[in-house]
Amino acid sequence: MGVNGGSNGVLLAIDAGNSKTDVAVVSQGGTVLGAARGGGFQPPVVGVGTAVDGLVEIVGRAWEEAGGAGLPPTFAHVTACLANADLPVEEVALRTELLGRALSRDVRVHNDTFAILRAGLDEPRGVAVVCGAGINCVGMTPDGRTARFPAIGKISGDWGGGGGLADEALWFAARAEDGRGLPTALADALPAHFGLGSMYALIEALHLGRVTTAQRHELTPVLFAVAAGGDPVALSLVHRLAEEVVAMSAVALRRLGLHREEAPVMLGGSVLAARHPQLEERIRELLAERAPKAVIGFVTAPPVLGAGLLALDAVAAGPEAKARLRERYEGRER
Repeated sequence: MGVNGGSNGVLLAIDAGNSKTDVAVVSQGGTVLGAARGGGFQPPVVGVGTAVDGLVEIVGRAWEEAGGAGLPPTFAHVTACLANADLPVEEVALRTELLGRALSRDVRVHNDTFAILRAGLDEPRGVAVVCGAGINCVGMTPDGRTARFPAIGKISGDWGGGGGLADEALWFAARAEDGRGLPTALADALPAHFGLGSMYALIEALHLGRVTTAQRHELTPVLFAVAAGGDPVALSLVHRLAEEVVAMSAVALRRLGLHREEAPVMLGGSVLAARHPQLEERIRELLAERAPKAVIGFVTAPPVLGAGLLALDAVAAGPEAKARLRERYEGRER
């Protein structure tokens, strides 16, 4: 898709996660003119060009819903919050690809965690930790400074996320069953979730593909349930996740100079949004020690709201426009 006329003063907001993509065409007054949803954004799997092709197709559908005919125009501004934009060099490559599609002459690319952060804030100031399949943390200030981590797994020092927790639970359960490790109720609870009678049977099912990688993530809620029952091994994993959340938050706050003043720490993603009492209680305890002025909040608004607010920030839209956009999305399911 290419240019259809000059800039029309309309903004484009993109939130592209691993599992789904939301696009909104937004007026500078904060009105959503059109929206569309598509599949996940996975450049490492399909390649950057193909992944961006998928974005442009979704943009086209959003533009049609906005009443546009034919190809999308050159938007006044595009904010794209994209999964797998973990490093600045990846953001540059994705921005270059988007600029090449002539959607706008003004394109900003962020990691998708920034959309979640901005969705939870009244102004672009604070820190967010997101724990879904993986874990990530970002922070921002109104003057444009940011704090972030590579967040690409163990090689960048990360621990946690739903996938990581499931793997850790399996490790402890396997060792409990065969005698190498401490006893834990996980050894019965994890295979029972799939109707299996032993960890050996679950290990076999995982190895042979009868239980898929996607299904493995189902074990994270089982871990939390076992921890809630008082199992020491499961509880130690929950507390370790709390340590990771607070470590990332405290570092990001210090990098931005926000640790000396009241500042929001927003928690999002499926694991944190589930509000597991033992996890939340431990996070609050540790954060009170390491960043006593931090104020914890939970992000429930859809991330595309954050992408839209970042787009409005970029064009210096007023508070009324941002309130109008927030009203459109607030309280809707992600």
